[in-house]
Amino acid sequence: MNEVTTGPAVLILLGPPGAGKGTQARLLEERFGLIQLSTGDLLRAAVAAGTPAGRAAKSVMEAGGLVSDDTVLAILADRMAEPDVKAGVILDGFPRTAGQAEALDALLARTGQKVGAAISLEVDDEAMVGRVAGRFSCAACGEGYHDAGKPTATAGTCDKCGGTAFKRRADDNAETARARLQAYHAQTAPLIAHYRSLGVLESVDAMGAITDIAAALGSFVARQTG
Repeated sequence: MNEVTTGPAVLILLGPPGAGKGTQARLLEERFGLIQLSTGDLLRAAVAAGTPAGRAAKSVMEAGGLVSDDTVLAILADRMAEPDVKAGVILDGFPRTAGQAEALDALLARTGQKVGAAISLEVDDEAMVGRVAGRFSCAACGEGYHDAGKPTATAGTCDKCGGTAFKRRADDNAETARARLQAYHAQTAPLIAHYRSLGVLESVDAMGAITDIAAALGSFVARQTG
């Protein structure tokens, strides 16, 4: 396994919708002090802060366009320079293409860094369809649940905050889930090849228990942060 030379550890979680990236990222944050960086959150924060890259992104977003890779990378670079990410970062939602991965490599190289691990959460597609289609969350606190896998202890009441209102994403249905999986595999295959060629690709069976997946991910992360 290659190691990051300077700066925070840079980790990438790869996996289709419903694979548990968000859950596992939160567990890694708690255990290792890492910071999860979501592309969407970064864009919104940069726009709100009025940074140069944020202003560039705002004009594009208001026009209904897609923010360029260069702008996303500039916003990511700004965020990674902040002191709270010194333990390391988990990239969520970026890169999505081989071109973005190569641009990220170049960005990190300028600061003497590299991707320490790109961890692919391996799933069974049909099981994923069922996992995604059954998801819902508390409207008050955002705690996640599942019809079969994680129902509320008391029907109609959030275990965490006691709220009684719940919501489901409009795209959390079987048809949309299958389409998103197909798109993910087509889009991610080049990333898998890219990070395998760099010797930083790891794979984890993401169909098991959350604790087992977390333990496997933790062993990879410990190599980068220990």
